[in-house]
Amino acid sequence: MKEIRWGIVGCGNVTELKSGPAFNKVQGSSLVAVMRRSADLAKDYAKRHHVPVWYDTASDLIHDPDVNAVYIATPPSFHATYAIQCMRAGKPVYVEKPMAASYNECVQMNEVASKTGIPLFTAYYRRTLPYFLKVKELVDSEAAGKIHLVRITLHTSPRPEDFNTGNLPWRVNPSIAGAGYFYDLASHQIDLLDFLFGPVAEAQGRSYNRGGLYDAEDTVFATMEAESKIIVQGSWCFVVNPQNQSDSIEILGSKGRISFSTFQFTPVVFEKNGKRQETLPPNPENIAFYLIKSVVEELQGTGKCPSNGINGARANRVMDRILQKI
Repeated sequence: MKEIRWGIVGCGNVTELKSGPAFNKVQGSSLVAVMRRSADLAKDYAKRHHVPVWYDTASDLIHDPDVNAVYIATPPSFHATYAIQCMRAGKPVYVEKPMAASYNECVQMNEVASKTGIPLFTAYYRRTLPYFLKVKELVDSEAAGKIHLVRITLHTSPRPEDFNTGNLPWRVNPSIAGAGYFYDLASHQIDLLDFLFGPVAEAQGRSYNRGGLYDAEDTVFATMEAESKIIVQGSWCFVVNPQNQSDSIEILGSKGRISFSTFQFTPVVFEKNGKRQETLPPNPENIAFYLIKSVVEELQGTGKCPSNGINGARANRVMDRILQKI
């Protein structure tokens, strides 16, 4: 494929800055069509982002002959349906994370990708950010020695919309999101484990609802073991007091310690022999830029994207194990 002409199914908030503009910034790539169920919102997005065509039905965009690749940015419950439609139409598909609302849906998506031979990518853009590539460099070089333990902590306060009884955000509706905020946010961290240490072989956990703000889980504890035998402990809570918020991943090794954040982008800290080094690589303006660039390069035959349907499904599998969905 010489020129990648993208269509977006679901041009919501995530596409405004994180991803959408990047499709026109990557060489050999352009955004030619967008879709949203609200015709007015689709038209508004197209006008503001200078996109020539807009639709209010996904099928029309998917079968637009000028679109030869599709980015699916809907809530997770729609990912499998639209991705399968795209692949059966012969069009490569790039799907927002988590890859789907369940591991079983991810399996279905990968089966269609295998049968059709159409590429399937997932939007775990942290695999391409310099910030996390610095962490991977420290891990791969064994700067901290043999890794003994990894600790993940993500504790956040309820969002204002979490108190809107009767009009709660879709991210806490399991029928749409797959679970609660754990599925939306921890998916990045689970994928990072896969990226840094290899696939997670074993996972178990318990989930609870402590705040009573919505039906989905708001507190999760887990233990995991990577195929590389590295042990991981995880703690997630989305209803803590503001003073108790925490976003950290600690990698404890035989010679030192690496610590960093997933969402706050605090400096990457490496401590060894009483010395402390801090690094803070910058992010691109559109945070998904490097991943989208890698997708385009793979489709053009000049590179390889590190985030695909296979490792995207592995993240769902681990989360479903932790939540005892499978």
